[in-house]
Amino acid sequence: MLNLRFIQALHLLIPVLLTGTWTFAQTKNQPKPNLANVKYGTHERNVLDIWFADTTKTTPLAIYIHGGGFVNGSKERLNATVLRGLLESGISVASINYRFLSHAPLPAAHYDALRALQFIRTKAEEWKIDKVRIAAFGGSAGAQLSMWLAFSDEMANPDATDPVERESSRLYCVASSGGQTTMNMDLWKKWIPGFQKLYMTKEQVYGNLTDEEYHKKVEEISALSIVSSDDPPIFMSYSMEPDAAIPSDPKKARGWKIHHVVFGIKLKEKMEKLGVEADLKYPDADSKYNGNVDFLKSKLLH
Repeated sequence: MLNLRFIQALHLLIPVLLTGTWTFAQTKNQPKPNLANVKYGTHERNVLDIWFADTTKTTPLAIYIHGGGFVNGSKERLNATVLRGLLESGISVASINYRFLSHAPLPAAHYDALRALQFIRTKAEEWKIDKVRIAAFGGSAGAQLSMWLAFSDEMANPDATDPVERESSRLYCVASSGGQTTMNMDLWKKWIPGFQKLYMTKEQVYGNLTDEEYHKKVEEISALSIVSSDDPPIFMSYSMEPDAAIPSDPKKARGWKIHHVVFGIKLKEKMEKLGVEADLKYPDADSKYNGNVDFLKSKLLH
């Protein structure tokens, strides 16, 4: 059972993560999935929905990972317009749930996202999914999880007794909205105007770790720390300009800070040095792609 301090922290954090354009939970007129609540793991939240763009041939796939600060959200948040745009272009779509911090500390959510991806690959022949052309996209926490999948080295275990774990963890491309490219709070304080602290302790997020273990864990899940020259391209979008003023409304300001465009700027700078494509979109930016659908179509269909 959650303790009072944790519940109070969630009440403070949830409004932050539900503020701004990165949450757009548009589900109105969303087509029904071909398969709903497919179990990919043992926990009750280890479920996914999948829509097939064309059941007569093999198609690429985009996996949606919802946001919510690792404390709330669901696979039903998938934007209906984005979903229809991908399906109509010939890209199948999956949307996954994963464990919250109330179930297990990070990186439990990351391991769930990994298993969902590997599970889908075990179904590739049955579901007519191209095993290679698989992307991930999401906002906020979902963006963080998507980038971790994209930039981690191969995590398949060829000797595993579980066939799911033998499947590749690599992605073809990744798209993020309002994503945190590092989980290092010291860098947040250094880069983000007005940022001081989160409304949860490191123990509430990562469990009871020593300082050394904590810093190591943070590095292992941060895109900026793990990205390398052999990683796939990314499209990043943020809702503010780099020099925009902090919103006067305190709730909007909190959300603005933890989804700041500086995250994307720092990752783009590093990826350009590595020679990996990184497109960054924000108001008045010179971006190559109009949005997630445009980017995913460009990469998965060519």
